[in-house]
Order: sequence, then structure tokens, then C-alpha cells
Amino acid sequence: MKGNELRQAYLQFFENKGHLKLDSFSLIPDNDPSLLLIGAGMAPLKPFFTGKLVPPRTRITTSQKCMRTGDLENVGRTARHHTFFEMLGNFSFGDYFKKEAIHWAWEFLTEVIKLDKSKLYVTVYPDDEEAYNTWLNDCGVPADHISRLEDNFWEIGEGPCGPDSEIFFDLGPERGCGCDDCAPGCDCDRYLEIWNLVFTQFNKTATGEYEPLAKKNIDTGAGLERLASVLQNCESNFETDLIFPIIEATAKKAGVTYHTDANTDVSLKVIADHARAVTALISDGVLPSNEGRGYVLRRILRRAVRHGRLLGIEGPFLTPLVDVVVDILGPGIQSIAEKQDFVKRVVANEEERFNQTLAQGLDLLSSLIDSLVDEKATVLPGTEVFKLYDTYGFPWELTEEIASERGLAIDHEGFDAAMQEQRTRAREARASEDAKVATPDITYLANEMLTEDESATESEVLMIGKGSDRIETAADGDEVTIIVRSTPFHAEGGGQLGDTGFITGPMGKVEIHNTKRLPEGTVYHIGTVVEGSLNQGDKVQVNVDVARRNSMARNHTATHLLHAALKTVLGAHVNQAGSLVTPGYLRFDFTHFSPVTQEELNQIEYLVNEEILKATDVAIAEMSMDEAKEKGAMALFGDKYGDVVRVVEVPGFSVELCGGSHVGNTAFIGTFRLISEAGIGSGARRIEAITGAAAVEAARHDRETISEMAATLKTKPNQVQERLHQVLEEAKSVERELADIRKDLAATGVADVVSAKVMVNDVPTVLAMVKASDMDNLRDYADKGIEQLGSGVVLLASVNEDKINFVCKVSKDIVKRGAHAGNIVKAAAQAAGGNGGGRPDMAQAGGKDPEKLNDALRAAGEALKAMLG
Repeated sequence: MKGNELRQAYLQFFENKGHLKLDSFSLIPDNDPSLLLIGAGMAPLKPFFTGKLVPPRTRITTSQKCMRTGDLENVGRTARHHTFFEMLGNFSFGDYFKKEAIHWAWEFLTEVIKLDKSKLYVTVYPDDEEAYNTWLNDCGVPADHISRLEDNFWEIGEGPCGPDSEIFFDLGPERGCGCDDCAPGCDCDRYLEIWNLVFTQFNKTATGEYEPLAKKNIDTGAGLERLASVLQNCESNFETDLIFPIIEATAKKAGVTYHTDANTDVSLKVIADHARAVTALISDGVLPSNEGRGYVLRRILRRAVRHGRLLGIEGPFLTPLVDVVVDILGPGIQSIAEKQDFVKRVVANEEERFNQTLAQGLDLLSSLIDSLVDEKATVLPGTEVFKLYDTYGFPWELTEEIASERGLAIDHEGFDAAMQEQRTRAREARASEDAKVATPDITYLANEMLTEDESATESEVLMIGKGSDRIETAADGDEVTIIVRSTPFHAEGGGQLGDTGFITGPMGKVEIHNTKRLPEGTVYHIGTVVEGSLNQGDKVQVNVDVARRNSMARNHTATHLLHAALKTVLGAHVNQAGSLVTPGYLRFDFTHFSPVTQEELNQIEYLVNEEILKATDVAIAEMSMDEAKEKGAMALFGDKYGDVVRVVEVPGFSVELCGGSHVGNTAFIGTFRLISEAGIGSGARRIEAITGAAAVEAARHDRETISEMAATLKTKPNQVQERLHQVLEEAKSVERELADIRKDLAATGVADVVSAKVMVNDVPTVLAMVKASDMDNLRDYADKGIEQLGSGVVLLASVNEDKINFVCKVSKDIVKRGAHAGNIVKAAAQAAGGNGGGRPDMAQAGGKDPEKLNDALRAAGEALKAMLG
């Protein structure tokens, strides 16, 4: 059975058991700051398990995309470690429990995919008699195939927990450790875990007690790749049809053969795994960057490139592998198939960037090793290894390999310490963010009819939250979250900030700072009680800041026009990668792989304003997703949509799925003006723009600025540019004349100090202070000094703004005798509390203490004397 067939068989089996089949959730967690990426099948469903949200059905099944990078270095070195994998899962939220979960797992394994019963083993928690008896008596698993293990209990701190039962497949004694007592739970490779059934039946209290849950849950997980390896009789997951075609394509590109060399196999497996991970991450909207998910992506991609180098592949090679990945996974994972071309563009761009970075890293490492060898050092400092790793994406393994060729070891302890420090900072940052997020339990509102109505002015308070707790009354000064029966407030979403305003009750008033939406759709308001108090059940007035919302509506519709204009001018590859819609301006992040030229920006701005001038009515309608797709509506990265979607259309120009505020006619935007365009990462750009009154105000400011410049330049406003060029040319001409004068003065002024030269080991040497206006002028003095001296050394100093500048020049014949300008000037600068260096023939530096000038000149002379022997 092929991998795609196995996935389909599993989902179909549980659909037939009354489960709602859901598509895989994005790898980017939704409203869960505790997770960087989704790493388990149950992770996206956590709010249903905790009771914060009501599930769409009490039985759900998924094949969830998962990403784990905690043991990245093991990928390729073991049979089962992966970064990206799929987790098959069936879940029950207070519906069926232990018996059904066990029965159905056994039925699927033995009757649907027909695994050999004699090779199946299970483990249970020692005290879980129900699970033991169900396996033994109901399923007929022999007693000697059932083990009781203390490890079979799932818990993470306080909260829901319970025993679990794992199912193993016996791969045969030849894969084992040979011990007589080898059994499931042994660290050897004989017994392969293929499914874990978690029976969430207790709640662990703060005092360590286990209280039975009123509603028991089921959470199961079966690795698709592991099951496929068993069905396809493969030695490892990497030989399955879900991964092996990528290995074959890579081996062909590298001109190597799989299973002929252990190190080659590791690199082939790493590349195959990472190609899958990179494709999945980018298709879900993650772009390479130096932080968060983007850093995970960048690290994985660059690790793949590094292993390509180890295989002898010098140029780009990952982009064609994306096609192989999509051929394998695309039929079962729609998001991967839909973004194929985009993923390839991002991978190609990042791979090219890293090849350049890799070259820079090699140059830096080479220089660093040269310096250490000169100093007779034997260890490359861990901080430098980490700098190469962190700043240049340079793998430490490669650093170690190159260093060892020059007789150097690397400081692993220092590297680990630097890495740990970075991880600590990241954890602290995440903990700080986690502390800011708290939403109360609202499951008790499941049967309430909550509505969103822009025209609503009166409502009823259904919930008041303070942190994660529900309260009956909010007093003056309290920071609260509020849910009302009918709200006119628009929730934050689609990049648009949430509405602000006031909720006023009979006894007090709450100023609303923001409005947000829980994952299942409920709108909640965040605010501060500014007068009196507010009670649950109060009848209230709900008033939105309409002027602020209208400004955001202008900017939001303009964002849609901008998106369409970008696609028209730059190409269909442009996709939204993020946006921010505020009352004052809009920000739009998009996928593109080179800076946008001024000509292109002009075209984009023109197209948007042309649509505004057409005064086109904006059509907003709700329809099915299929209807929206037929209209060509764009669905955006990271956004989640239900069966019925809201479509915002500017007929003939733009169609997007969107739940935000919009103008009724494009003319209401007034005018559109770009204010900046810049890169924000690999393959991503950012545009900021303004509309309406803000754009008019910017035009007025520009007009006044040009008028003031015209007055200063004594010309007309329409001739400012021409006059400014003229003035700049005149200034350049004067500067050239001044430079010539300075050189002449330097030639004259340096004559006296040259005549006062001293002999250092028979070398004519000038060590003196001159009055130079700046470092450039001081270099002029030094140039003239060495010119007049002919053969020798010139070290000149000047004091400017309580600092000393030094310049040293050494003639070529004296360089050959061992003199080094960089080291001479370094000695002088250090004596004056500074630092610097440079080439053997020319160098410059700075000192911080003018009172140490004589000491500095003396130190330079001593350094020269030591060099000359």
C-alpha cells in the first residue's frame, strides 16, 4: 500500500466511524503563543481538549502536518527521526472512550491494512486494567504480547492527563539487541512504535491529586511514515515511497549511489527530509528570516545545502527537489500542491543567498584561522564558531572540519554556552509573550445567539473576564475582556486593527482599546473601566469610534487595490505575506524576489489611483468557498476560512476573501500615496502607503518644503531640482579646489616635521603631530611626508575634538625589512586608549586621550624598533 493510499484509508475508516474529517491545519499555530510550530496531531485541537472552545463535532480525524526540530542533528542518522512528518489521528471530545479507541485501532491495523497479528505488541499502564482486559479479551492479543510499563502515562504538569497504550510492530530479532528480555520499551530497533492511544481521564491538581474528568477524551497518534515503512517492508522511513524518490533524485544529481557509503547515506537522508520540511513550511506561509519560524526554515534549508556540498554538489539543487516533494505529497495535502511555484521561487532565492553567505563565511573563517595559527593558538574560540553559525548560517560541523585541517580544535564548551544563552533569551521572550495572553473559558456561552451587527447600538453583557478568570463585576480601573450579545465592533483580523470605542452601562463606562476574535469566531472586547462599574447581564450602549473605522476602511480597501496592482505590474507570483491596516497608514508585505524599481512603483501607484478615480462600487457578499474560487477570489496565507466566506470585490480589478471594513465606493478612498518600499527578508518586500486626509497632508507638506527650498535657492518651485543639481556641482568644484589647497598646505606643512626625522635602526622615521582638519587631511600629510622622505616610516598624529587621529605610512623597501604600518599605528593608538590597524604599508587608528600623545608616539617608535630587530 502506497503512502497516499494509507493516509486515505485511515481517514476514510474513521469517517465511517462517525468522525468529521478535517484537512491538516497549518504548521503555524493559531492563537497559541506557546508553540512555535505544530508538532503533534492534537496541538491544533488543544482548545477543544481544554474546554475553552466547543468542537464542530465530538469525533474528529485528521492527518496533521507536524514539524519538530529539537533533535535536528539526529535526522539522517537514525531510521525514524524527521523534522517534517504526518500524524494520523482520531479524537474524541467527551464522546467514545477507551474500549472504542482500542477496538478501532485493532480493526484498522488487522482488517484494513492487514498487519500480521502475531507481530503486533501493545503496552499499557500497570494500573489500567480496563485497557489490559480490552486488548486481551476483546481483541484477542496474547498475554505475552502485552506489557505493563510505568511510562504509559501522559501528563504535562497540571491539567488533563491519563494513561496511554502504545502499539508496536515486531521487525524481527535481526533488528534487535539480542537480549533474552528484549520487549517493547527496549531501546533497540526491534519493536517499532506505530500508534499511541492516550486516554485523557484525569485532571492533575496543584496538590498532585488525580481527579476523574467529567468528560473523558481520546487523543491518538500514528506516524504515517512509520506505518508506511511497515506496510512496504522498508528498513527505515526513508525507503518508503513518501521519501525515497527524493533520495533518488538527489543521488542522481550528486552522482552517488545510496547504500554504498554511510556518510553519503546520511547526507542523502538529511536532504530528503529537509526538502519535505522546507516545502511544507513555505507552503504554509513561513518565509526565511533570522527569528522565529523563519529562522527554523532558514536553518533547515541551509543544513540541506551544506549536506549537498558534502555530496559534491556545488551549485543550487534544492529547487528541483520541490517538484519531487509536491509529486509525492501534493495529492494528499492541497496546500502543498497549490503553492508549488511559489515555494520554488523562495527556495531558489534563499539557496542562492546562502551560497553567497557560505563563501563569506569561508573567507572569514580562513582569516580567523590564519590569525590563530600566527599566534600559535590551538583552539578556535566558541564565540567565533557561534558567530559564524548564527550570523552567517555557517554549520559548526563544517567549521570544525576546516579548523582540524589546520591543526585547530573548536571550543565546543564556548559554542554550547553561546547557543544556550541565545536559547535562554528566546525562552524568556516567549515566556514574556505568553504572560500577555489570557482568555477566559466561554464554553457556557455555546448555546447563546451571538451576532455581529454594524448598526447595533444596544446590547447585553454576557461575559466579563479579568485575565483568564470570569468575574461578575468590573470596577473602575479594571483591565477586562467583554463579550456582548450583539456587537457593532469589528474584530482584529486580516491585518486590520480591531475597533475601539465605548461600552456604557447603567452604572459605568468601559473604554474599548481593541477588539479581537477567538479561534471559533466569538468577538471579545478589550478595555478599561473608566467610570463606575460594569456587571454581567447589564444592558449597555455600544458605540464604535466611527471616524477611526472609516479611516481603516479607506486603508483596507486600498490594500486590496494595491495587492491587485502589484500582481499586474510585478507578476502573478506576488502573494500577500502579511499586512497591517491602521487609521493612519497601511503596510503590505508581499512575496517578490528583487527590489521594486521606481518605474514599477510609479505604475503601481498610478493603477491604484486610477481605480479610485473610477468611483467603482465595492461589492461585498457571502458565498460558499467553491463560488468564491469560481470568481477568482484570493485566499491569503495563514488565514482560515469556513464553508461560507465573505468576498470583497472591486469589479474588474480585485476579488479577495476578507472580513474587514471597506468603503462602499473606491472614490471614498480619496487618494493613494506610496511612502516606502523595502526588503524585509528573503523573498519578501514591504510597502507602506497612506490614503485620504493623510495623503493630502503629505502632499501639502511636500509643497511647502519645495517652496521653502525654492526660496533658499532663489529660484522657482518647478526649477528646484535643476537649481539644486547646479548648487551641488558648484559645491563639488569648490571641494576639489579645497582638496588641492589642503594637499599643497600639507606638502608645505609637513616639510618641517620631515626635516626633524630620527633614525630608528638606520631607518629614517618621522614621529610627529600636525594640525590636520580631519582624517582625510591627515592622510594627505602622511602621503606628502612619505613622498618627501622617500624611504622610511611616517607616523603622524592630530588632535580633533578631544580625540587623536593617527596615520602611518611605510615605504615598500622598509616593509620588506619587517616594518608593519598596521602594528605600528596599533601600538600608538593603544597607548592613547584606542585601537586600530591596517595594511603593512598604510594604516590609521584613533586614540581617546590627547594627554597621552607623547606616550603614543614613543610607543610607535618602540614598536618599529622591535620589528626591525
